[in-house]
Amino acid sequence: MSITGTTASLDVPRGLAGVVVTDTALGDVRGREGFYHYRQYSAVELAQSSGFEDVWHLMFYGRLPDASERAAFMAHTAALRRLPDDVRDALPAIARSCAPSGPLAGLRTALSLLGASAGLRPVYDLNGDRRTADALAACAAVPTLLTALYRLGQGLEPVEPRDDLPCAANYLYMLTGSEPEPARARAVEQYLISTVDHGFNASTFTARVVASTGADVAACLVAAVGALSGPLHGGAPSRALDTLDAIGTPDRIEPWIRERVLAGDRIMGFGHPVYRTEDPRSRMLRGIAESFGGPLVEFAVEVERRVEAILAELKPGRELHTNVEFYAGVVMELCGLPREMFTPTFCAARVVGWSANILEQAADSKIIRPAARYVGPPPPQPVPHM
Repeated sequence: MSITGTTASLDVPRGLAGVVVTDTALGDVRGREGFYHYRQYSAVELAQSSGFEDVWHLMFYGRLPDASERAAFMAHTAALRRLPDDVRDALPAIARSCAPSGPLAGLRTALSLLGASAGLRPVYDLNGDRRTADALAACAAVPTLLTALYRLGQGLEPVEPRDDLPCAANYLYMLTGSEPEPARARAVEQYLISTVDHGFNASTFTARVVASTGADVAACLVAAVGALSGPLHGGAPSRALDTLDAIGTPDRIEPWIRERVLAGDRIMGFGHPVYRTEDPRSRMLRGIAESFGGPLVEFAVEVERRVEAILAELKPGRELHTNVEFYAGVVMELCGLPREMFTPTFCAARVVGWSANILEQAADSKIIRPAARYVGPPPPQPVPHM
């Protein structure tokens, strides 16, 4: 595609694939190597060795906290989990209205209300400290909003957050009403860390475009949630698990997969637009799943092995492996999360990455304003001014 303006003509691939649009210090995805990082740290190594709040601090402030900084940050963000009264009082109506679509749809409305209730101002008008404070408050509130909307949709009362639990454990507590087993809380925490950020994906880019207009943090996040809600972006973890259900038993793997591949259907949980080797998030989550063990994990590993062999046979020359959604669904199922909360849980992590990108973009006053190539009927020729 060629885009022609008054000063330049550029060949741009569809979907802006591979086009560099800005500089970032937040991280990168190196798809050919099967590696991605947050700041200067391997994201997978952070998931294996750090807590969610550590990574949150890293993304916002550029460094991992020491022990005193960690304690202060955890106390500060825990205090931000509670919702303003007017937002909490409006959640039952939001949950009823969004019941057919689920908590992620309700989050868009609730975030808008939260931003208005808190009087969030355009980032263009704020200094760096105030922008950061707004982003911290929004990130801390999102898990509370999501779990409350889910429980209200199930006819249950929301569970108030606890200040004494780390973010992941508190999320599970608010979702289920019971303090989670440490192993399950840690597994969810590792999943959350692994999905905080992942390059300039569609929702992150959307957040930065809105931030470049100078809009408030809530507006930027609502736009990002809208992008995430699309099934080509964030809606796959439950669909990957649905694939395992549809196959059902090991003897059905080969005929089921061959039929879908030959029909040109996409196998949910396999393939990634960036990685040309194994998705490092999938590899890590497979290890977490295997630490739990059980029939579901054994079946998932067998499906992965057989599907990759069939894809290698039917699509030679293409590297098609499991992506993050395949084992994310298995891990979340093992940890007791309902399937309608898989994508919202992804959102509860990614809001930190979105916010870090919003803060980085807000430091640059240049609005993002690309061009498009017109391909419609020719317009009339302008009449020269005399």
